[in-house]
Amino acid sequence: MDVCLVAGARPDFVKVAPIVRAINNAKAGGDDISYKLVYMGAECDHTLEQSLYCDLGMPAPDVFLGIECDNLNELAGLSMARFDAYLSENHTDLVLVVDDLASTMAVAIATKKRGVLLAHIVAGTRSFDMNMPKEINRLVIDGLSDFLFTADSNSSSIATREGAQLSHIYMVGNVLVDSLRYNCNRLEKPALFGQLGMGEGDYIVFTVNRKAVLSDAKLLEGIAQTVQAAAGGVRVVAPLRGVAKQVLGEALGKMPNFTIVAPLPYLEFGYLLSHSKGIVTDSGNIAEEATFYGIPCATVNTYTEHKETVTRGTNVLVGENLAQLKEAVADMCAGRWKNSSLPEMWDGRTAERIVKILTQIGH
Repeated sequence: MDVCLVAGARPDFVKVAPIVRAINNAKAGGDDISYKLVYMGAECDHTLEQSLYCDLGMPAPDVFLGIECDNLNELAGLSMARFDAYLSENHTDLVLVVDDLASTMAVAIATKKRGVLLAHIVAGTRSFDMNMPKEINRLVIDGLSDFLFTADSNSSSIATREGAQLSHIYMVGNVLVDSLRYNCNRLEKPALFGQLGMGEGDYIVFTVNRKAVLSDAKLLEGIAQTVQAAAGGVRVVAPLRGVAKQVLGEALGKMPNFTIVAPLPYLEFGYLLSHSKGIVTDSGNIAEEATFYGIPCATVNTYTEHKETVTRGTNVLVGENLAQLKEAVADMCAGRWKNSSLPEMWDGRTAERIVKILTQIGH
C-alpha cells in the first residue's frame, strides 16, 4: 500500500512523526506499506525550525507544495489544485490527514474526487460552533473519510451520530501522546534557564495563538496582565512571535514579572512545559501536553475539543473571564490543583494501531 501522509501546518508534524516511524517499522517487518510525506507549506516556512525533524525523529517531507496564503478560502482553493496535481503524478492508494485545517479539508476533497481512499486521524472532534471555520473543516473531512481514527469513545460516538458506519470508525487513542512518550527522555533544557536565572518549577508558561484573542489587543493585554498579577511574583515566561509579541512587548513596563522569549525548538519547549509550575494557554495541543506531564493548565477558551483533558486531566477552562483566570493562576502558583490521571489509551501505541489497520486494509 502506497500511503500519502499530509501535514498542513507545523503542529501536524508532531502527530505525523509517530505514523512515519510506525510505517517504517511495519515495512521492516515485512508488511507491504510505504509512504510519502507532503507538506502543504513552503520549505522556507518560518515556523519550521531547522531542528524540527531531528527533534521529532523523522525525515523532512518528500514534497513541499509551497502554499502561503492568509485568506482561508483562497488557501483551500490553492491547496485543492496543487494536491490534485500531486495525485495525478504520484500513485497513491490512501491519503492520511490529521486535524482540521482549511488545507486539510481541501486535500480531503481532492482525494475523494480522484477516487482515492481517505483516512482521518483525530476524527470526531467537535466544538459544535458553526461560526468556527475549523468546525466546518472537521465535518467535511469526516464526512468524506473512508476510515475515521478517533482518540476516544466520545469522538467515536460523535462520528457515529453523524452517520459514519461503525465499520469505518476505529478508536485508536491519541497520536500526539505517541510523540510525547517518544520524546520524554530526549527533552533538552533551554539555555534561557541560565540566561534568566530560572529554576525548575518556579515559573509559569504563557502561550497564545487563537485569532479571536490576537485580533483584540485590549483583551490580549488584559489576559497577560491578569496572569502576571495573579502569579504573585512568580515569573511568567511567554514564547511569542508576531502580533502577540508586538502587543505584549509594548505593555511589558506594566508587567515586571512577565518575560517574552523567542519561540523554542520542539524538545526545548517540551522541557519548558514539563518543568513549569503551571501553564496558561489557548491551545488544545498544549493542554494535552500539560495533562501528559501532570502540569496544571488553565485554557483561555470556553470549550475544548479535547474534553478528556478536563474530565481526567489537569486542564480547566476559564474562557476570557479574567476573574476565573486570576483564581486559576493563583491556585496553580499556590500548589492547589485538582487530582488528575491519564486518559484512556494514552499509551504511546496509537500510531502502531493505525498502521496495523492500514496494512490489513491493504490485504
